[in-house]
Formats: sequence, C-alpha cells, structure tokens
Amino acid sequence: MPEAVLLVIPIGLIALVGGAFGGAWLQQRLEYRRAAGAEKKASQIVDEAERRQKELLLEAKEEAIRLRNQAEGELRGLRSQAEGELRDRRSEVQRLERRLIQKEEHLERKLESLERRERSLSNKERELDDIKARLEGLEQQRRQEIERVSNLTTQEAREILLAQIEEEVRDEANRRTREIEAELKEVADARARDILATAMQRLSSEVISEATVSVVPLPSDDMKGRIIGREGRNIRTLEHLTGVDVIIDDTPDAVTISTFDPVRREVARVALTRLISDGRIHPARIEDMVEKAKKEVDATIKEAGEQAVVEAGCPGLHPEIVKALGRLKYRYSYGQNQLKHAVETAHIAAMLAEEIGADANVSRRGGLLHDLGKAIDQDVEGTHALIGAEMARRHGLSPAVVHCIEAHHEEVELASVEAVITIIADAISGSRPGARRESLELYIKRLQALEEVANSFGGVDKCYAIQAGREIRIIVKPEEIDDLGAVRLAKDISKKIEEKLEYPGQIKVTVIREKRAVEYAK
Repeated sequence: MPEAVLLVIPIGLIALVGGAFGGAWLQQRLEYRRAAGAEKKASQIVDEAERRQKELLLEAKEEAIRLRNQAEGELRGLRSQAEGELRDRRSEVQRLERRLIQKEEHLERKLESLERRERSLSNKERELDDIKARLEGLEQQRRQEIERVSNLTTQEAREILLAQIEEEVRDEANRRTREIEAELKEVADARARDILATAMQRLSSEVISEATVSVVPLPSDDMKGRIIGREGRNIRTLEHLTGVDVIIDDTPDAVTISTFDPVRREVARVALTRLISDGRIHPARIEDMVEKAKKEVDATIKEAGEQAVVEAGCPGLHPEIVKALGRLKYRYSYGQNQLKHAVETAHIAAMLAEEIGADANVSRRGGLLHDLGKAIDQDVEGTHALIGAEMARRHGLSPAVVHCIEAHHEEVELASVEAVITIIADAISGSRPGARRESLELYIKRLQALEEVANSFGGVDKCYAIQAGREIRIIVKPEEIDDLGAVRLAKDISKKIEEKLEYPGQIKVTVIREKRAVEYAK
C-alpha cells in the first residue's frame, strides 16, 4: 500500500509536470495562432490606414492647393488695394510735404521780415537814444549857458517869478471873463425874449390872410360870347389895354383874369365888371371903361397908401412914396397882404425900439417902407430891398431910414440898431402863426427841399423838418462828426439853406450829436 502510494506519487508528479508542459505548449500554440491572426489583422489595418492616409494626404494637398490659390488671389487683391491706398497716401504725404515746405518758406520770409523790422526798430531806438542823449546834453549846455549869462540876483529871480504868477493870474482872469460873458449872454438872451414877447403881445392887428380872387362872375354863359366879340375883337382889346390874360373856359358863369401884376389884374377886373353890368361891350366902350377903371384903382391905391401912413404913424412922406406904398394893397406873399404886413412891421419895430431905447421914429418908418421895392420891382431890375432904398433916397428920406430898407435882407452890412430892429420886426410879422399861408404842395416841397439840403452833407444820420419848416433838426453820426464838427456843420447847413432856398422868416438849424455806450451784465 505504501509502495503503491509511493509509485503513484511520482507518476502523479510526472503527469502533473507533463500536463503543465502540455498546457504551456498548447497555450503557446494558441498564443502563436492568436498572434499570427492579430499580426495579419494588424497588417490589414496598417494597409488600410496607409491607403486612407494617402487619400487624406491627396485631399489635403488638393485642399491646400485650392486654399493657396484662393489666398494668393485674395493676397493679390489686398496687395493691389494696399498699393492704391499706398499711392494715395504717398500723394497726400507729398502734398502735405509741399504745403509744409511752402509754410516753412512763408514763415522764413516772415521771420526775415520780422528780423529786418526788429533790426530797423533797434536802429531807430538807438538813433532815438542818441538823439535823446544829444538833447539832454544840449539842454544841460543851455542851462549852463543861461546860468552863466543870466547871473541873476535874488531880486531879479523874484521879479521873474512874480511875472510868471502875474501871467497865470491874467489867464485865470481871462477865463473868468469868458464865463461872465457867457452868463451875461444868457441874461441878454432872456431879456431879448422878454422884449419880443412884450412887443408881440401888444400887437393887435388882424391875423387874416386875404387871397386875390381873379374870377369875375357872369350873369349867364351867354355873356362869354359877348366878351369874346366878333372874331375875338373885344377880348383882344381888353387884353391889349390892361395887359392881362382873360381866360374863358368851361367854368360856368365865370371868367378868369391872369397876370403877374396885381394892379393890372385889379384894373381889368373893375373894367370887366362894369362892362358886364352895363351890357354894352365893344372896343370903344372897353377903352372908356379901362380908362375909368385905371383912375378908380389909382384913387384906391392913393387912399390905401395914405391910410397905411396914418395907421403906422409916419406923416410927411413924399406923395410918390405914398402911392407906391398903396400899390402893396394888391400884392400878397404866401397869402399875406403886403400893405398890412408893412403896417404891422412898423408897429412891431416901434415897440421894440421903445423897449431897448432906440429911435422909434426911424424904426417905424423903416418897418413901414422896408418892402417898398415890391411895388415897382416888376418894372426895375434888382432886389426889392435895394430898389426900395434907392426910391426912398431919391425922395428925401433920411439915411437912417434908407439904411433900414436896404439892409433888411442883410444885402448890405448892418450899421445901426434900427436896421436890426427892422429885420426882427419883419421876421416876427411874417412868421407868427396865421400871418402867412401856402399850398400843401408847396409846403411839402419846401420841407423836402430843406431835408435834402441837410442830407447832402456827410456824417448826417437823420434829419427832420419840424415847426412847419421853421426848424430842422439833424442827428449826426458821433463816430464821424465831433463836437467842433457839429458846430461847423450847423453853420454850413444854414449857409446852404440861405443860398438854395426861399422861405419866409428864419429857419433854426439844430445839430444833435449823441454818443451811446451799451453793455450787458450777465
């Protein structure tokens, strides 16, 4: 039993070892087969991978070629665009460079000019310094020479000092004198206004401006044919004998008489009125009526002159002067009857003379006869002032009265207080409210002409004619006209108004210069 067991153990060991080696071989064989299959499969996989790799490489190369071509096209476009932009920028840079070069050249020229001016100023400054030094030297030499030559004592220096003080006091006295004169002028102006106001208040003459009516009424239109006569002989005779124009138009029941001579017009009116009343109108009858009308008008003129002389208180005048004065009854200026104007002027002149202590008799006669020349100025050449003065001189009036007549428009130099009074009285009578009238058209034209005269001067901003043309106010540009220029402008405008325009009385010229400064607080 034990031997069998001992035998079985080696056999078992051998079988176990053999089984182990057999299993190991079998396992190795299986592993070899498995490795061979795996190697074959790996070889197939490698082949497939290589084939796939080649395909991918080919696709990648194709894609790379396509992308490279595309990139090269885009690169060429970008390069072309970049080259265009580069060219534009290069041209812009070149233009800027040219501008910079031009500016540099301009700045260099300016710098050179400034340097030249600076050198010139430096030279002038040095010259001025040299001149100043020379002047100081000359001043020092002058002082030394004066001190050497004068060799003044204390008394002499005191006298020189007193002389300087006396000169300063004299200047101060002159200044005070001018101030006192200005104050006296203001007082005198106020006194003159009071005198004029008193004289005007005492005046009680009429303020009615009569107008000449050159229309003769007719009983009927049939009378027009009788006035004309056969082939116009009646109207021609009337016009020839009276020196007027008889106007027969469509105006119903009226005939118009026209002429520049008011006396002739009155003769024709009286004659025609009598012919119409008589009814017999033929050349012989017209001559008779014209002659009677002349006598009647002459009598009326003489009576009017005598009445004016009595009213004015001027007796003893020559008959020819009285007759000429009476002719002013038919003369009008701006609607003012000249005979009434003469009498009114005489009263005003006498009152002014009495107020200031002048010769009232001379002033009264000068005022009454100042427009005497208007009665005959149609027949004699010259101004009415000089014509009237010559007539008064010829008929024995005093030189003082003659001077009042010839100087009342300042055509000769004023030489007496009575002449000035005559001018003032004439202006008061002609310019007071209601004394004169004129048509609206003439009034507007006169105001326009007045403003045109003022606007013709330089520096005038605005001008206004006020007080019915008795005053013009001019507003000037302060930057162009200074205070002294405003005074000169007022004088120049007044002179031009006197030369260019015709107007009653006087015109006040007021120049206003106003400087305004405006700022805003913010």
